[in-house]
Amino acid sequence: MTPATIAMLSLSMSTDAFAAALAKGAALDNSLARPRWGEALRTGLVFGSIEAITPLLGWAAGFAASTYVAAVDHWVAFALLGAIGLHMLLGALRARDEAEDNARPRRHGLAILVATAIGTSLDAMAVGVSLAMLDVNIAVVAGAIGLATFVMASAGILVGRYVGGRFGRWAEGLGGIFLMGLGGWILVEHLVAG
Repeated sequence: MTPATIAMLSLSMSTDAFAAALAKGAALDNSLARPRWGEALRTGLVFGSIEAITPLLGWAAGFAASTYVAAVDHWVAFALLGAIGLHMLLGALRARDEAEDNARPRRHGLAILVATAIGTSLDAMAVGVSLAMLDVNIAVVAGAIGLATFVMASAGILVGRYVGGRFGRWAEGLGGIFLMGLGGWILVEHLVAG
């Protein structure tokens, strides 16, 4: 996997966290002119750490099963990445009816952040499964995903008050399109080479 592909994959995996952080930033107490850097860094650290761990877990599970699916690994990667990408794209296109609560928190509790981070990182676990069937350095990829997510979630909190959920949906949609393209590229590469 080339550095450019790793970077694009990392950014794609971080878009869910970015969208969630945008929403969280927009939901912070109106008395804050801007969310504090500490809140942004705390959010980024939680999201980035969990997002770095989940592809490792998925990779371990996929690696254990890879000897059984070696003949169809490219189809598995295509299906997983395509499904994840389609899910992200549809989520971005779907109108979200979220009732706003008038009582806005000054900061989000750790349990809420962890639960949100886990929810947004399940796609990274599935990507980890598909990466087990490719010749990649999973530590580098997981680290890049974690770092990108740290940066994107931190930025999402800071930017959230100004742009809210609109930009987050665009980022999630672009991430989904990239994942579908990556899945298609893996399939074509194996079919042409095979």
